[in-house]
Amino acid sequence: QVQLVESGGGLVQAGGSLRLSCTPSRRTFSVYTMSWFRQAPGKEREFVAKIRSSDDMTYYADSVKGRFTISRDNTRSTVYLQMNSLKPEDTAVYYCAADSGWRLPPTVNDALYWGQGTQVTVSS
Repeated sequence: QVQLVESGGGLVQAGGSLRLSCTPSRRTFSVYTMSWFRQAPGKEREFVAKIRSSDDMTYYADSVKGRFTISRDNTRSTVYLQMNSLKPEDTAVYYCAADSGWRLPPTVNDALYWGQGTQVTVSS
């Protein structure tokens, strides 16, 4: 069992930046593909970004491409989501997820483990 703990959410004005962090409870997280998903009120959970364990290959949703960057620090066992040029439509609860493969397009069914989520609110 792997527990994922997100942090870094908050309230920011449109055009601003936030950096989310996700720290797994086990150091073996380095073998997992790590992803970020988000869920806005009344909407389904949707994919945001993912990073592969073997070579740090990344993949992004079109809606965040060029604005968000996913990265991982294996020495600190942490994965990050740097979010720039935030828009009100980015407002959602952001979830970190871990899975053992690399499947495209990504879906919520890929995840083996989920974090509890962190709220991101972007004001206009």
